Parts: sequence; C-alpha cells; structure tokens
Amino acid sequence: MDIAYIPSPSRGVLYLGPIPLRGYAFCIIIGVFVAVWLGNKRWVARGGRAGTVADIAVWAVPFGLVGGRLYHVITDYELYFSPGRNWVDAFKVWEGGLGIWGAIALGALGAWIGARRRGVAMPAYADAVAPGIAFAQAIGRWGNWFNQELYGRETHLPWALHITSSEGGRVPGYYHPTFLYESLWCVGVGFLVIWADRRFKLGHGRAFALYVAAYCVGRGWIEYMRVDDAHHILGLRLNDWTALIVFLLAVTYMILSARTRPGREPVVEAGAAEDAEGAEAVEAKDDASEGDKPEGKDKGNDVGTGKDEAEPEEGVAKSEPSEKSEKAESEDTADAAPKVDMAKDTAEAKKG
Repeated sequence: MDIAYIPSPSRGVLYLGPIPLRGYAFCIIIGVFVAVWLGNKRWVARGGRAGTVADIAVWAVPFGLVGGRLYHVITDYELYFSPGRNWVDAFKVWEGGLGIWGAIALGALGAWIGARRRGVAMPAYADAVAPGIAFAQAIGRWGNWFNQELYGRETHLPWALHITSSEGGRVPGYYHPTFLYESLWCVGVGFLVIWADRRFKLGHGRAFALYVAAYCVGRGWIEYMRVDDAHHILGLRLNDWTALIVFLLAVTYMILSARTRPGREPVVEAGAAEDAEGAEAVEAKDDASEGDKPEGKDKGNDVGTGKDEAEPEEGVAKSEPSEKSEKAESEDTADAAPKVDMAKDTAEAKKG
C-alpha cells in the first residue's frame, strides 16, 4: 500500500562543469548569512555599530566549523581511524559531520577573539546573535536531508522520510525525519529567544543561555529517536548526556546572572553612541541650513513677479527721464544766456 512520505533527493550534489555544488554546503552557507543578517539588526537596535557582527563572524565561523568537525571526528573516531577506514575522510567536511556542541564551543572562542579586537562585550554580542544561530541551525539541518543521514526509527507516519540510499550501511525504508524535527524545533527556539528578550529585557548573556537551554531540551528527545551509530553511556547516547549537562549549565548561568547583574548593558559598543549623535547633529545642521534659505527670492526667481525685483527695475526706469530733463534744462539755460547778452548790447548801442 502506498503511503505519504517525504522523498529524499536522488543526489546531494550537482556539478557546474568541474565544480561540485553540494546541498549540505549550501545549507550551511545560507544559515551563516541569516545569522549574521539578523544578528546585525539586533546589534544595531541595542546601540552597536552596523558591521560589527560581520567583523566578529569572520573569526567565529571558521572556528565554529573546525570545532564542529573536531567534535564529530573525536566522538565518532571509528568512522575514520578503524581498520578499513581512510583517515583522510576526516577532512571531508562537505560529506557531513559537524557536531553542534563543538561548533558552539570553538565558535564562541573565535567570537571572543573578534570581540576583544573590536572592544565589544562578549555577553552582549552573544545575546544579539543567539536567535540567528538557532535559525542557522534550522537551515543547516536540511543538509542532512540532502545527504540522507541522521534519521530516526522506522515509521509509517504520513511524514515519514523515505531513505533510498544503501551507502554507508543505510537500509532503504521509511524513518522518522529527525532532521525535520530538529529544524522546526530550532525555528521555535529562535522565536522564543526574540520574544523573551523583548518581554524581559535579557542581558549579560542570558538570551544566549536561553537559546542553549531551549535547544538542549529539543535535542534530548530528538537524539533519543535516532538510529545511527553512537557511543552509549548508561543506556543513553553520548549526545543525550551532553545535552543534559549543557542544559544544566545554561540554566545555572541564567539564574546566577540575573541575581548578580540584572537588566541589560547600558553600552554594548564603545563609541557607537557618539557616532550616532554626531550623525544626527550633522543631519540636523543640514536641515536647519535648508530652512534658513529666503523664500521670497526663490519665488521671484521661479515666477518672475517678485516685488523686490520689480521695484528696482521701475526705479531705474523712472530715474532715466529725470536725468534727461535736467540735462535739457541746463543746455537751454546755457543757450539762453548768450542771447540775453547780445540783446542787451544791441539796446545800449541804439541809445548811444
């Protein structure tokens, strides 16, 4: 009987000429971009400079990739160093195998180095990027779908994952899509952190601690469903114990931090407030200079009927006739004077 199911991709890599385009790698890259984009928005809203999150991510991301791979290789060393295995495969990150615990731990070290270089408080930075990391994990988990890996127990639910590959000891069939469960859980964790941060004004690393604790809760029951090979301690998978320990540490930090350092950091990046005030002052000055421009002159130039310009033109026109009349009168007076003198001389001569 046919049942509904989630199909697996026929292959997890496409080739653009000789260049392989791997679905797993694309999911990781897209997740990083989402985390940096959202983290930058939250950082600027907290009073930091735009671009600081990306600058620190240049340190955090490579450290995180190395840490994630190291955790995976150490905890599953038999996949690379047991008889019949090739140890070179330990460097093939594109084939899958990144442990989130190592990625967060070593990624935090890289972020701390970048934060020190930028003069940024590490807890405030962690709070800003916490939801973005959760969303990045949600996207990155789809890389497991491309590789047909990390699925759960067999099931016939309508959302069962159809595994078709038989490589690496896989048995084709229908299984719980634990990659999908964890992806949806991480989306919920991201929105939980955003809501709690707005509602309770979390600071000093507590938003990041909430992300860690909430993720561990989901990872615990999802990890329990998986059927891939893993080390067991007292009947539990190693990652279940890791999730339990990290959960307790995160909750303990939240409680102690809330008691010793309540509220948020007033300043998250030195000099950012001064830069913002300087930009606002320049903008206000530009607006004021535009507002001081005389409107009458502009209107006279635009329409051609301004009173201030029309009156000088009329004054010039009126002054020209007056100057001509004064000149004519002076010329008439000069001409009349010799005539009077001649008439006077003629009269005197007749008398004589």
